[in-house]
Amino acid sequence: MPPPVLRFHPRVALLEPFLAMELMERAFELERQGRRILHLEIGEPDFPPPAEAIEACRRALEARETRYTGSLGLPELREAIAADVSVRAGVTVRPEQVLVTAGTSPAMLLVFALLAGPGDEVVLGTPHYPCYPNFIRFCGAEPILVRTEAGDGWIPDPERVARAVGPRTRAIVVASPANPTGAVIPPDVLEALAALGPPLVADHIYDGLVYGPTEAPSALRYSERAFVVDGFSKRYAMTGFRLGYAVVPDEALRPLQTMQQNLFICANRFVQHAGIAALRHGEATIRTARERFEVRRDRIVEGLRELGFGVPTVPEGAFYVLADARPFEADSRSLASRLLEEAGVAVTPGIDFGRAAEGWLRFSYAQPDSVLDEALDRLGAALRS
Repeated sequence: MPPPVLRFHPRVALLEPFLAMELMERAFELERQGRRILHLEIGEPDFPPPAEAIEACRRALEARETRYTGSLGLPELREAIAADVSVRAGVTVRPEQVLVTAGTSPAMLLVFALLAGPGDEVVLGTPHYPCYPNFIRFCGAEPILVRTEAGDGWIPDPERVARAVGPRTRAIVVASPANPTGAVIPPDVLEALAALGPPLVADHIYDGLVYGPTEAPSALRYSERAFVVDGFSKRYAMTGFRLGYAVVPDEALRPLQTMQQNLFICANRFVQHAGIAALRHGEATIRTARERFEVRRDRIVEGLRELGFGVPTVPEGAFYVLADARPFEADSRSLASRLLEEAGVAVTPGIDFGRAAEGWLRFSYAQPDSVLDEALDRLGAALRS
């Protein structure tokens, strides 16, 4: 007799592939075949983490700091996070509000699982980070998408959001600076969104990477009920360390701690020591990143426009450009695949960020100038052919 067929829970089918990762994995396969691929698909800074963070991690390993920590994280790290967020947010954050996680994604999953379940709704703007709807669906809730417009700088309209809020709304997701658009939500808009009632779940992972005079206010400034998820990947170029955190209302910490104990135990102890060092010594890394990224942003926006892409709004933060590729092809996944295979340039199809971004491509400019220039040359040749 043939073995019985494995049966999987239907919630798994609710998750859509993360296309940025799919493209990256195909790019890795091509590299193993000997191709030289230019990576503009992933949000990974090209510069190294703070030297002090690497050294702290090494010292911790040498000292055999390899055992569990408490589920909330090392007290020293929670204190350092609270102090750093207090400065950036302009409000007092206490260590007792901080939960340390193994990356920002676990923080998101824990927060969404705490707030929403079957029959509930979570409102978010679109285009959006691909994983938000997947987290929400995995928890059994329904994502309610509110379209943002390029002509408005991709900023959510509080009136549109208000019309989407209903009796089943458990949270409103805000991302500032945003992936994939680089949009920064102005203070008055963030205040208006906080006033709608449901708690804000604010993704501030790109906070600190804002260009020019633009201010990126924290959701904590406008609501004591806000949940902020953040981490070390983008500001400190520590993507592979997988270290994040959530700043939460007092009454939320204990249930989140219980979930953390059961689902993730704790973040790696030696990596937490690297986080402490990054917060103490990493300001120069952030300053250098801002300076480099602002120059690269202007460089790639100009180059994409010259190639015929539409870039109606110059991003104010993060390190992405969402460019209109419909003059070349309306199917963004097909176009991204063709550019990877033919030109050796990996970019992310807009459909990864929701139907509102179909026909667009996201370009990461977290790469050296020489890579950006070569990528633009290759793209131009491929598109002309």
